[in-house]
Amino acid sequence: MSLITAKNLSVALNGRTVLQNVDLSISSAEILTVIGPNGSGKTTLLRSLIGSITPLKGALTRQAGLRIGYVPQKLHIDATLPLTVSRFMALPRRMPAKDLEAVAAQAGLGHVSQVQLSQLSGGQFQRVLLARALLCRPQLLILDEPTQGLDHSGAAAFYRQIETVRQETGCAVLLVSHDLHVVMAASDRVICLNGHVCCQGSPEQVASSPEYQTLFGASTDGAMALYRHEHDHDHDHEHDDHHDHHHNDHPRGPVATVTGPKVAPDANAKELA
Repeated sequence: MSLITAKNLSVALNGRTVLQNVDLSISSAEILTVIGPNGSGKTTLLRSLIGSITPLKGALTRQAGLRIGYVPQKLHIDATLPLTVSRFMALPRRMPAKDLEAVAAQAGLGHVSQVQLSQLSGGQFQRVLLARALLCRPQLLILDEPTQGLDHSGAAAFYRQIETVRQETGCAVLLVSHDLHVVMAASDRVICLNGHVCCQGSPEQVASSPEYQTLFGASTDGAMALYRHEHDHDHDHEHDDHHDHHHNDHPRGPVATVTGPKVAPDANAKELA
């Protein structure tokens, strides 16, 4: 079942076309990753899908009543602001303690509810943002480069947590990532974007495509080599909530076909001039 479908989506910012004729469909319970070089329109695509940017043209359809949880690329909080994790989670309105505890557990946050935000590690803060996004019980979780600033082990740990969230909640996941060394193991389907959709499909299909190799060059072989290594061997490293030292050993789900799911025309699609 398709949660969001975009057909021939084009977006212009400040008079410049950033995205052109993008087709995209997100199905229930899949993990879809969007990759591409800087300036390729990845964040613009996410913002268009959630409705914060109005496309120039195309059709965009969302499932009625779709609940979306969003983790932004960056969130700057003044280190001098006395704000605990629990208080931050309760903004703008207080939530039942049991709900806060439940999403904290889903995000792998640990017992930090009374810790000041300024005292959290990078990995812990990202899990706070993830937990907050899970409060609405999203059917679709959107993450914009959620591991920016984390080292390899921290990024791998966060992606493994995303897979756990998907398994426990059944939500679909759409994420933007630059982490080619772990994104292959974290995704069911990958879209390579550079102002338009260059290629899409399973991680293996995308990594072997000429378009991907042209954009990312030698990093292609390294990404797939790590992908194969992580899934050909078992690792027994334990999760460390404070230092985020992990190996990405969690198996991903089944992959989609190279063209992605086909979506029938929707009479309720919003046509954009």
